[in-house]
Amino acid sequence: MTTPTSTDPRVHVVGTGLIGTSLGLALTRAGWPVTLEDISSTNAALARDLGAGSTTPTSTAPPGQRGEGDGPAAHPDLVVVATPPDVTAGCVADALDRWPQAAVTDVASVKATVIDDLRARGADLTRFCGSHPMAGRERSGAVAGRHDLFHGRAWVLTPTEETGEQARELVAHVARTVGAEVIVLPPGDHDAAVASVSHVPQLMASLVAARLEDLDGSAVALSGQGLRDVTRIAASDPHLWTQILSGNATAVRDVLRAIASDLDGVIAALDALDADSDAPGARGTLARAIAAGNAGHARIPGKHGAAPTAYETVRVLIPDEPGQLGRLFADVGEIGTNIEEFHLDHGLGQAFGLAEVDVVPAAAAELAEGLQARGWRLHG
Repeated sequence: MTTPTSTDPRVHVVGTGLIGTSLGLALTRAGWPVTLEDISSTNAALARDLGAGSTTPTSTAPPGQRGEGDGPAAHPDLVVVATPPDVTAGCVADALDRWPQAAVTDVASVKATVIDDLRARGADLTRFCGSHPMAGRERSGAVAGRHDLFHGRAWVLTPTEETGEQARELVAHVARTVGAEVIVLPPGDHDAAVASVSHVPQLMASLVAARLEDLDGSAVALSGQGLRDVTRIAASDPHLWTQILSGNATAVRDVLRAIASDLDGVIAALDALDADSDAPGARGTLARAIAAGNAGHARIPGKHGAAPTAYETVRVLIPDEPGQLGRLFADVGEIGTNIEEFHLDHGLGQAFGLAEVDVVPAAAAELAEGLQARGWRLHG
């Protein structure tokens, strides 16, 4: 752990769930003095014990008047509000009042409603710069915290016209310190963007997964990697996501209406084919829907945020035994091939898995030959 210096900004984290704890872990490893606060003293103590910072009480006393009980971050330079979305605005307003010299940010995934609420309260927005780290896990709570949660992730800053430069720069400094890439968007633009890239995908995953609840067990047993990919985030916290979707209701509704329109077209085409297997135009509707998905998928940023790259997949049958995956990686390294993406699926009732190793097209043939020469069985 890096030793704190007098120039390290002092950060106070309000809320010790996944994001708050992860931020504390990352900043503490970087040597920054961090204090923690949570409505639950147990949650705060757990985050402290995991190494996310100190629970030393913060003080509102002015500099030069601190008592013996004041901790090293008694007068924070930045307060990070990492509370549930439905109480974020109130906690931000409270932080602005409690620490009149500190900058304040929040990490909620909705922004416009927070700003509207703060303006209605008459809060001092010159010291507030909203932000949203685009990072998370299916698990929640302090125990799910990771110091590397923000590495390579976007951290969106959503300043308003009132936001002061000092507050904006301090929040950006925090984001970069924990390994994130800073992006700046107006609050409304942020909410519209996350509706499409985060909030609606969560709903779609949940709706697809919900179809499995009453499905016959023999049918569920046919599940493959495609279904796992589509439904991975369906394990998310219903309480948290109800708050997120409620806070961004307008933007999410607009995206869902567009999807509903497309879905109505697909259903109409399927109805037509059900009535007439040669219904004119129906297959074209289905093909356009899939092709539009191809075009949209191709826009998702590739490795390290670069432009999307088309990879070639080498499929390897891997025994479901200890050490086999490590051996595969070691062999790929010896061949001198860089793995761009990797997926592992498991055969139904079989003691093997199917490893999909994505590489640049020019390296695929050499990798396949090298793996076969080392005794690996290829698939497809």
